[in-house]
Amino acid sequence: MNKVILVGNLTRDPDVRVFPATQKSATQKEVTTFTLAVNRFTGQGQKEVDFIPIVTWDSVARNCGDHLTKGQKVLVEGRLRVRSYEDKTGQKRWVTEVVAQTVEFLERRAGQPAGGEDAGAPPQEKEGRSAFGVEIYPDDDVPF
Repeated sequence: MNKVILVGNLTRDPDVRVFPATQKSATQKEVTTFTLAVNRFTGQGQKEVDFIPIVTWDSVARNCGDHLTKGQKVLVEGRLRVRSYEDKTGQKRWVTEVVAQTVEFLERRAGQPAGGEDAGAPPQEKEGRSAFGVEIYPDDDVPF
């Protein structure tokens, strides 16, 4: 199974490109790329940051291009892709990236939490909801 879930902050504004319609595809294709800074903790308890390239297509790309900005926190769900190409000098180069199927905005703008009017409310006032909008009832048994 090839599944990746990441939470991090955009290192720059997304790069949006539009490819015109072709004979193979009657509609134009949109692609958005951005880099996600993801915290990682080492065995010694030190924090390190990984910079992971993210690629989105079509409606997800359009949404990311329209609403994401540098510094914004997002949750990315997708698959890992490793590909190669030849550079201008003829050397083979390898690229590892995440092709995102969903991108969930965890902040509206850098530093502002997502989630509606109660996003800034104290945790006790948010009981019965998770950070992702799914109802969770405190009396439910936890399955693990």
